[in-house]
Amino acid sequence: MAGSQLAELLKQGLKASMKERFKKRRTKFEIMVDILSVSRHGALKTQIVYRANLNYNRVDRYLKFLERNGLLEPAGSGYATTKKGEEFLREYSAMRVFLT
Repeated sequence: MAGSQLAELLKQGLKASMKERFKKRRTKFEIMVDILSVSRHGALKTQIVYRANLNYNRVDRYLKFLERNGLLEPAGSGYATTKKGEEFLREYSAMRVFLT
């Protein structure tokens, strides 16, 4: 196989890989569910960043949104999911079961 053929195959494989990766992006709801799940028993912002696989800027925006809507609350030096947040997780799980 010539070098140019190999390069072309790699290029095509990379394009296909990137398409699959972008198809699997999480929705805003999935990100919120990840954050609320991580925070169920309390979590520091750093733990949320790593366990929810987000960067600090994105986490800040979601934390503010979740706090404003009563789904998450400050707990010590971290955050914890509220009762309303737990209800959101239950309803989201039920909806996913129903739709899949």
